[in-house]
Amino acid sequence: MNRLVVWFACSLLSVTGIASAAEPTAIGASGHVGCLANPRQVDRLEISAPGVYENYRLDGGGQGGNLVKITADDVTLRNCEIFGGTLNAVGVFGTRVLIENCRIHHMLAGSFAEQKDAHGIAGRWGDVTIRNCDIGYTSGDSVQFDPDRRSRGAVTIERCTFWTAPLPADAAGFRRGERPGENAVDTKTMPDGDRCRLTIRDCYFHGWNQPAQIDNVAALNIKEQVDAVVERCVFRDCENALRVRGPGSRGGAKVTIQDCAIYQSQVGVRIEDQIVDLKITRLLFGPDVTKKYREAGGGAGAGYENKEEAKAPPLETVLQNGFPKP
Repeated sequence: MNRLVVWFACSLLSVTGIASAAEPTAIGASGHVGCLANPRQVDRLEISAPGVYENYRLDGGGQGGNLVKITADDVTLRNCEIFGGTLNAVGVFGTRVLIENCRIHHMLAGSFAEQKDAHGIAGRWGDVTIRNCDIGYTSGDSVQFDPDRRSRGAVTIERCTFWTAPLPADAAGFRRGERPGENAVDTKTMPDGDRCRLTIRDCYFHGWNQPAQIDNVAALNIKEQVDAVVERCVFRDCENALRVRGPGSRGGAKVTIQDCAIYQSQVGVRIEDQIVDLKITRLLFGPDVTKKYREAGGGAGAGYENKEEAKAPPLETVLQNGFPKP
């Protein structure tokens, strides 16, 4: 096995000190995503020291576990391609972690009839940023924090594309034409204490409309003790673009949705369990959304606001030029 375990420190660069490039107006991942020329070929990468790690091509070859496991703080993972695993492409167990310009795909476990969790990025809430990444063909979720419900903190996801589609060829236990996946983003938290914070901005979600082994497939499945802000995002071809869930045994989410657009989907926003303080502003709908809102378990609770709903511009216009200013 070609295992690379990184015990040395790369050139230290604190994530909090990285200056972001000027925000593009386009929605979703853009520019160069994935490996650069002459990437280092490995099948596993363990990061236990702070620094910048870039230009790796990781083929898991059907392995389980975390293909990239980050246990250090102050880590940047950049310009990598990660695929071929049966659990997580990236497992994050440190804080002040930046994952950018990475392509993740074909994380597949089980079969189409019995899909099992294989995620793109998962791990512990902390100070985590996922930027300009493309994640597709996962039999679990593209992003899931925290599957163990043992952490608190914040995750920011910006300028990413999350998608699934019928597979072009047989892969793992799946066959050509079968469409894997559960949700693009799924939140799990500790049931009490401080809320986790989730920010999703300038992202493109499409294809979350497949027959699946879960009910109510959604691009965003936002639940439990999280404060979430979703802004300037585009959703296409989804069973539910957003599924927002109120109090249950592990608490309920508080969600703000603003300046987003939904196209070619069965349901725009599925509102569940008397969710508290749901705020929706300037949600745009294409003409091919079957039902804008669907209520379940009591729908919206106290503090619900929904204002300035409007007709969406053509999809390509929004993807290329961003949202019209209010």
